[in-house]
Amino acid sequence: MSKIGIFYGSSTGTTEDIANRIADQLGVAGGDIYDVAEADAADADAYDTILLGSSTWGDGELQDDWYDFMEELKEHLDGKKVGFFGTGDSDSYADSFCDAVGILYDEVADSGCTTIGSMPTDGYNYEESLAERNGHFVGLLIDEVNEDDMTDERIEAWVKTLK
Repeated sequence: MSKIGIFYGSSTGTTEDIANRIADQLGVAGGDIYDVAEADAADADAYDTILLGSSTWGDGELQDDWYDFMEELKEHLDGKKVGFFGTGDSDSYADSFCDAVGILYDEVADSGCTTIGSMPTDGYNYEESLAERNGHFVGLLIDEVNEDDMTDERIEAWVKTLK
């Protein structure tokens, strides 16, 4: 498997926890996991595969630390494989469930990367999501508020698609 770097934005620690759980499943070392609040976009140059994660805030917004970081990161993604993961609340925000994942996907679409890791929407309870395209999510969506009993299974299934 190629060298993997994980970049996440997390305000409450939930997305950070998911990033670390994904890293454990993939055998990614702690030094290859980056909080975008403290990372340098050039750190992405060391990796063949980049996994991007964000929590969704408000009515479907990216976690705050991504806004400045994303513009710089796009310059470092050409030729890389990029996967997406995120956290959200499918009950309270059923009409914008994990929208941040869809925003990340759209942001990197023209950066010369190849996107990986789409997942079926089966088993999720939500109304709308910017992360849904043609009946699949563009990455791994996690609801630790209402469906935490599904998290490990969903991470394992996603990791299998990445391998």
